[in-house]
Amino acid sequence: MTSAADQRFENGYEENEEEKVYAEDDDEDDRSASLEDYYSDTPLKPQVKYPPRNDSFDSALIVMNLPRIPEGKVDKLLGIITKIFSKLGTLATSEDGSFNGVYMPLDNNIEPPKTCGFAFVQYTNAEDAKKAATTASGYALDKNHSFITMLYSEALEIQDISPDFTEPEPEPYQEPPNTDSWLLDDNQRDSFAIRHGQETAVYWCDGKPSDPLLDYDGRREKEAGINWCDFYCHWSPKGRYLATLIPAKGVILWGGDTYEKLGRFPSPGVHFVLFSPQERYLLTSSENRRDPQAIKIFDLHTQKLLRAFPMYPQDFLTEEQEEALKFKNFDAVPPPPLFQWSHDDQYIARMGKGLISIYELSTMKLLDKRSLNAEGIHEFQWSPKDNIIAYWAPEVNNAPAHVDLVEIPSRKFLRQKNLFNVTKCSMAWQSEGDFLGVKVTRHTKSKKTLYNNFELFRIRDAGIPVEMLDVKDAVMSFAWEPRGSRFSIVHAENPSSTKVNVSFYDMNKITEVTTISTLSKKSKTELKEVAELNKVGTLEGKQCNSIFWSPAGGVILLASLGDQASGTLEFYDVDNKSLSVKEHYRANEVFWDPSGRTVATCVIQPIGGGHFKFSLDNGFILWSFQGKQLYQASFETFYQFQWRPRQHLLSKDDVNKVIKNIKKYEKRFDKEDKDRLRARHIEETRGKRLLRDKFRETMARLKAFHDNQAVLRIELYGGYDSNDESNYETKEISVETILSSKDEVVQNLPHL
Repeated sequence: MTSAADQRFENGYEENEEEKVYAEDDDEDDRSASLEDYYSDTPLKPQVKYPPRNDSFDSALIVMNLPRIPEGKVDKLLGIITKIFSKLGTLATSEDGSFNGVYMPLDNNIEPPKTCGFAFVQYTNAEDAKKAATTASGYALDKNHSFITMLYSEALEIQDISPDFTEPEPEPYQEPPNTDSWLLDDNQRDSFAIRHGQETAVYWCDGKPSDPLLDYDGRREKEAGINWCDFYCHWSPKGRYLATLIPAKGVILWGGDTYEKLGRFPSPGVHFVLFSPQERYLLTSSENRRDPQAIKIFDLHTQKLLRAFPMYPQDFLTEEQEEALKFKNFDAVPPPPLFQWSHDDQYIARMGKGLISIYELSTMKLLDKRSLNAEGIHEFQWSPKDNIIAYWAPEVNNAPAHVDLVEIPSRKFLRQKNLFNVTKCSMAWQSEGDFLGVKVTRHTKSKKTLYNNFELFRIRDAGIPVEMLDVKDAVMSFAWEPRGSRFSIVHAENPSSTKVNVSFYDMNKITEVTTISTLSKKSKTELKEVAELNKVGTLEGKQCNSIFWSPAGGVILLASLGDQASGTLEFYDVDNKSLSVKEHYRANEVFWDPSGRTVATCVIQPIGGGHFKFSLDNGFILWSFQGKQLYQASFETFYQFQWRPRQHLLSKDDVNKVIKNIKKYEKRFDKEDKDRLRARHIEETRGKRLLRDKFRETMARLKAFHDNQAVLRIELYGGYDSNDESNYETKEISVETILSSKDEVVQNLPHL
C-alpha cells in the first residue's frame, strides 16, 4: 500500500483540504512544543519541483539478441553495452549513479536467474536514439550474437498489432523505367549533357557533320515551375542514371526514355557526387570541412543512408592545422583525402594518417575491424579490375621510399619496390589493370638537380616484375592507351618550354620466334608478342601540354590547353602515322565520347566563380577522331560538358575479330548510312516539297482555267488563236561566242 507520505511525494507534496482540517485539530500543547524548535516564524511548506513527465519514450530503444547470462556476469556485459552505446550519443543517467542509461532485466522465473536477452537504452534526446538504432543495428558482439535494435516507440506499435491477419490488397504492378533503353538506339548514337546559364540539356550525337538532336531539357519541370538542376550534373559509370545537384535539397536521380524521377537523396549543401563502379551506391559531399556529416553514402536502390563521415579522418590533422581549420584558414590545411571505390562495389577506402581505412559496403564497417597499416602513405589507388591497392610512401629516417601492392581482403603484400632519393611519385593504372606506371621524380645527393624515371609493374606476370625507364627530360604528362599496352609521355628539357616532345612506348614487342621440330628437324618462324618494353617513336617540336587517348585506342589528341596556351589540337594516328592539326582558342577541357568516334573541346567556366574573363569564348566544338569539325556552339556562360558513359561489352579478342572482318560489315554499314542520309534529306526537304506540290497544283488550276476560256479569247481577238502554231513564223539565228583563246607558236620542222 502507498502511504500518505509517499502519495504526497508523488503529487509534489501539494496541500489539500484534509491536511488543513488535520492541522486545526492538533492539540495546542503539542503545537507549541513543536514550535519551540523553530528559529523563524515562516511556515515550512516544502514544494518539490520535478521536470515535466515524458511518457513518449522517444529517446529509448531496445537492444535484442543479447546472450542470456547468469546474474554474476551481468555487470561485465552491461559495461560492454554501455561503452558501445555511449559513443553513439549522450546516455540519460541519474544524479546518484543508480542508473547509467542501460537497463538489462533478469528472468527470475528460472533457476538460477538469467538475463532476458535484451536491454533498454535511454538517451537524453530522440535524435541520439534514432542514430544509435540505425548505426548499432547488425553490430557483431561476438560470433553468435549481433545487435538487433528497435526504438521503444516502434515496439509499442508492434504490441498493438491485431492477432488477426488481414491480407493487404496488392498494389497494381507498374513497369519501372528501362534505364538501358538508350543502348537500343537504332543509329548507335552517343549522348551528352551540358550546363549553360540556367539550362541543363541532354543531346544525341551520331558522330556525323550535323547538329546534335535534343533529347531532354527538363521541359516537364519547367512547366511545373521548378528547376531540375541548380548545380552540376553527373552520369553514372554505366550511363543508366543522371544525377542533378540541387544544393538546397540534395541529389535527384533521373532515368528511362523520358528521364523520369527515380529517387531523391537528402544532402543539404551538396557540391559533389560519386557513383560506385557497379552503380549500387552513391557518395555525396557538401565539402564543408567543419561538418561531421559532410560525406554521406547511400544505397542507390533503397535510397537509404548507410553512413556519414567528416571530411577529415580522425587524427589526420595536427593541432596547428585543427586550429587553422577553426578559423577557416584553409590555406594552412591540407586538402581532405578522397574516398575511392573498389571495382566490384565491395569496398570503399580512404587514406588516413599512416593508414588506409577500408570499409565493407555491405555493412559499412571497417574490414576486419582495423585499418590497413601504411606508414607515411602519401597516395593510394585501387586497381580498376582487381581488389588490389597500390600506394607509395616517402623516405622516413633510414627507410627508403617504397611502392606497395596489397591484395584485399587478405592484406597480402604482392609486391614492394624500394626507391631512393625520391622527391615525389605519381601513379597511373592501365584501364584493364594489366600495368601500373609510377613516375618517380628523384634528386641528386645535393638535392639541386631533379630527374625522372618510370617504374612499370606487370601485374599479370608471375612475381609482378618491374621494368625501369629513365627519362632525362622533365616529364609534363603521362597516359596509358585504353585497353592496350602502349603509353605516351610529354617531355622537354625545360618544364616551361613551348616546344615539347611526345614519345610512345609499348610494354610488349612483336618479334620473330623460330621453333625447330625435334622429329622433322624443320624450323618454323612466326610472329609473337613478347613482354619487352620498347620505344615506338617520338614526335618532336610539338605545342602541347596534355595528351588524351581515344577510348578505342590507336588515336591520340595532343592539346595545348589553358588561358596562355595556343589552343593547338593535333590528331595523331599512332598506327598509320598520320597527323591532322586544328585549333580551338582558349580551350581548357577535352572529352572523348565512349566509342572514340567524337571528341569535344570546350571553354568552360566554374559555377559560382564570379565573372569569367573569357566569356566570349565559352562553348564547345565537336570533332571527328580524324580532326574534322562537326559542330560548334557558343554560350555566354558554359559550365559543363559530359558524355554519357557506355559499358564495354566486347573483350579485346572480340574487338580484334571485328576489325579483322570489317569488310563483311562495310556494305551493311554503308547501306544504313545512305538510308539514314536519305531519310534525313527527305525530312529536311519536306517543306520544300510541300511548296513545290502547291505550286504545281496552282499551275494546273490556272492552265485548266486558261483552256476553258479558249473560245471566248478567240472571239475577243477577232478569230485569232494565240495557241495555234501556224500563226507563227519560225526563224533560226546562230550566235557564236568566243569563251577563250590561246595563241601558240609552232616551230616549222625541216622536211626530211
